Amino acid sequence: MAVPKKRLTKGKREKRRMHIFLKEPSLIKCPKCGKPMRPHTVCLNCGYYKGVEVIDVLKKLTKKERKKREKEMAIKEKEERKEAKKEKPLTLEELSKK
Repeated sequence: MAVPKKRLTKGKREKRRMHIFLKEPSLIKCPKCGKPMRPHTVCLNCGYYKGVEVIDVLKKLTKKERKKREKEMAIKEKEERKEAKKEKPLTLEELSKK
């Protein structure tokens, strides 16, 4: 059986373990609802993936929760429409400045 000849100091041991730690997961913003989510996965808040509804999240909720979620989604859609209306097409002068 292998037995170490000398005792390892705390510093040596901790230098070896320096890279062993949990990393914070990378998150992106959901394009549909704006909540943080893992990349390349279905959004658990709205159930959309790449613009297509994959999971009907409203079906699993209670009546009260469903009403609240629908209200949030409606507000989000209104904000998106307002932002779309505000964006004007760039003129030739504005394009040349950039």
